[in-house]
Amino acid sequence: MRIADSDFDPFVLSKPADNAIPLVCDSPHSGVIYPRDFGSCLPAAILRSGEDTYVEELWRAIPAAGGCLLAANFPRTYVDPNREISDIDADILAGPWPAELRPSEKTRLGIGLIWRLAQTQAMYDRKLSVAEVENRIRRFHQPYHAVLSQQIEAAYAKFGGIWHLNLHSMPVNSYELLEIKTDKPLADFVLGDHDGRTCDPALVETIEAFLIGRGYAVARNDPFKGVALISRIGRPAENRHSLQIEVNRKLYMDETTYEKSQDFGALQQSLSLLAAHLAKFVRAQLA
Repeated sequence: MRIADSDFDPFVLSKPADNAIPLVCDSPHSGVIYPRDFGSCLPAAILRSGEDTYVEELWRAIPAAGGCLLAANFPRTYVDPNREISDIDADILAGPWPAELRPSEKTRLGIGLIWRLAQTQAMYDRKLSVAEVENRIRRFHQPYHAVLSQQIEAAYAKFGGIWHLNLHSMPVNSYELLEIKTDKPLADFVLGDHDGRTCDPALVETIEAFLIGRGYAVARNDPFKGVALISRIGRPAENRHSLQIEVNRKLYMDETTYEKSQDFGALQQSLSLLAAHLAKFVRAQLA
């Protein structure tokens, strides 16, 4: 975590090193630079629980495999690029929002476009002005979506198809945070395609088989199906495929100290091999 002492770029875009393919990947929640105007009343240790810390580093081999990797620099707790701009809790605002609000289940849980809660604790001891929320959308949310859309549309125009991976990590207590009562253990990986609606089943199957072959436990759409980004991008009938991948944080980091564990390198190697495997899969779809 770093508190910004000046304006900073909202994202880092790593383009293919060579032999580009229509594989576009994004990590919308791995940002660790906190804007000075955040104004949360919570300590850093709790604020950071919203980070998908190190996810962009785990997947750093994507450009070498021919894909592009977009990673947010800002934290999702400030403004979440995996939410629609209408997904706002009106109760956190100091004044009326100038457009229609459509709060989702994520907003009910306190984790909509603008987070109200982190680890069940209130993010703010104040109301947020409409102007500051609009500023967050303008400076961070919209530029992130613009560059992601640009990469996707350019690849689609060139190749006639696009394969998009929305990359995340999940806390060990995800079921509890989502208010899901179950005695099932959280899988090592969760592949979310909105119950088969956002991508070709072959994409899910090839990733699932690879991860199981590496010894990982894999679940589909349980408990994460994907949110705004894959819903917007995934239209398999148009050869536009979008899949969310969640990795269990216990595999690579200490959730208390936010430090990498001794297993970080092994997981990173597995995901580097998966990136190469996916590149072969995408090229086969283009043949």
